[in-house]
Amino acid sequence: MFGRVLVVGGSDQMIGAPVLAGTAALRLGSGLVQIALPQRVLATALSVTPELTGLGLTPSSGGALMEAANKADAIVLGPGLGQSPAAIKRVGKLIKLDKPMVIDADALNIMAAGKKWPKDMKASAVLTPHPGEMKRLIRLLGKSEVPSDEEGRIGIATQAARAFGVVLVLKGERTVVADGQRVYVNNTGDSSLSKGGSGDVLSGMLGCLLGLKLDRFDAACTAVHLHGRAGEIAGEHLGRRSVLSRDVINAIPAAIKEFEGRR
Repeated sequence: MFGRVLVVGGSDQMIGAPVLAGTAALRLGSGLVQIALPQRVLATALSVTPELTGLGLTPSSGGALMEAANKADAIVLGPGLGQSPAAIKRVGKLIKLDKPMVIDADALNIMAAGKKWPKDMKASAVLTPHPGEMKRLIRLLGKSEVPSDEEGRIGIATQAARAFGVVLVLKGERTVVADGQRVYVNNTGDSSLSKGGSGDVLSGMLGCLLGLKLDRFDAACTAVHLHGRAGEIAGEHLGRRSVLSRDVINAIPAAIKEFEGRR
């Protein structure tokens, strides 16, 4: 009833990213979250959050991955994925599924490495690039720089969303959400979110909301607002410089309670 989310990512050097994404999805309310990552690191990943379920990936597990993807209500693709030939192959297959999908991190970099945006993509996608990833993506549009001013960020996010047929979340101070027509500029969040893993938490939160069948644009706006507020709450308790991404996850319930109290 509360959504089944599949997180596809992880590599030998980046076990934590899919765990953070999956844990954030659970904390926000997903009913079941499965993480798919290399078999050799799966047990270690699950020991961090035993409430997650796992799918160990091997060179011969393509069928099992697609089966899990078809069962999921939403997919989070990319946290800690790496850019190995196997990762590239998985991204190419998964984006052809007609599923709500968060595309983040190395999945974005894999897609940006192509000569053009894939025409066979069927996913109802939300892209979540930080400025560096966005710079690589917009090369597909013949652009080379991501503006730093708010008006410029809105413009490039809107252009990319329209060209790629996606909802685009351009992360950073006052994160911009655009779908080609509508724009939302987020006003929550502070330097508590300026550490590695913060983007993985956002991806998991967004995956949860997509798994609950929310409209892509509404889900993205809600996720970035709650993510920002959770970061602020964690910073208020711990001090901004001391907040870890796991602390942001732990502050999600307080952010939800505050958000629901305003409705």
